[in-house]
Amino acid sequence: MKQLRIPAAFMRGGTSKAIMFLERDLPHDRSLWDRIFAAALGSPDPSGRQLDGLGGGLSSLSKICVISPSTRPDADVDYTFAQVQIGNGAVDYSGNCGNMSSAVGPFAIDEGLVKTSGTDALVRIHNTNTRKIIISRFPLEDGRTAVDGGFVLPGVAGTGAPVRLDFLDPGGAGTGSLLPTGNPVDQIEMPNRCIEASMIDAANPCVFVAAEAMGMSGTELPGELEANQALLAELEAIRVAASLRMGLARTPEEAARKPSVPKIAMVTAPKAARTLSGQPLGDDAADVTARMLSMEQPHRAIPLTGAMCLAVAARIEGSLVHRLARHPADQEDPVRIAQPSGLTVVGASVRRQGDSWHVDQATVYRTARRLMDGAVYIRASELT
Repeated sequence: MKQLRIPAAFMRGGTSKAIMFLERDLPHDRSLWDRIFAAALGSPDPSGRQLDGLGGGLSSLSKICVISPSTRPDADVDYTFAQVQIGNGAVDYSGNCGNMSSAVGPFAIDEGLVKTSGTDALVRIHNTNTRKIIISRFPLEDGRTAVDGGFVLPGVAGTGAPVRLDFLDPGGAGTGSLLPTGNPVDQIEMPNRCIEASMIDAANPCVFVAAEAMGMSGTELPGELEANQALLAELEAIRVAASLRMGLARTPEEAARKPSVPKIAMVTAPKAARTLSGQPLGDDAADVTARMLSMEQPHRAIPLTGAMCLAVAARIEGSLVHRLARHPADQEDPVRIAQPSGLTVVGASVRRQGDSWHVDQATVYRTARRLMDGAVYIRASELT
């Protein structure tokens, strides 16, 4: 049977990669999207390698972005993110990808969806998954996105032009509430014990537990965590329980079908460690140390929305993260997060309003680059 040809681009955004589609090139029947996205990336694949598609066998490489002119007056483009599960091909729209958000503005400019002039671009992005606005700023060269620059992004080789992302009012992106349980810290009941956790929703819902409570130091590299199947199973059980407590799922089965939210992280105080590249990272370089998972995989570099949620949690008094993190002299200073690939620095404007907390915005810098464009080929049989 013949193959279907769908125009697309392939881009790196931050420490992730995704296939970029213009919505106008996809079928109007959205019930077909899931099968197209899974097939394009090479899922389902029980071997976990996605060899028959453009995916790379890691959650950070199994992603889709769909862009279109915005339906909102306060935005330039709409952006829908899809996370494709590698093994079974299920498609999850329940959260956003902060890293791929850095590719959306450059893609929109270079595709002509947003007109601009001068040496800098500003693109207002409406993320349809979270219904939040992201402001993307980046340099231009001859009217197109600049790629060369001196910004170093841990986990990505070389340097690039910086992309500044301001996530406006990111609290409650997935649940409608910054503190979905009403508390900065809770006890999650497990079959054999209770575990202390902070369940926070900023940019994406996350659950944070102390590394020491899991029998870990918090400085383990992803390979060490992947080899500890008992640890991964317990973390997934905690994530499922947190999903129920946060109102993201009604049953454990539903929570298991949404492995991308909430994300779960083990956190600890700043500690000396080595990065994946073997470089030393001193305990004075960071404010908090984190090891985050999504889709049941330890991340090589902390997901950007997870980093933003962690930075916000570090500013909320009473949270487990606030208790473990180093506190800056000035609350406007960014939060420095030690993660397997190095340091992630996040600005988080958090303030207390009476008995509640509010996040005005979270700010991060990434780099992005178009790697290829042309068309993705899908077996026609995938849609029959």
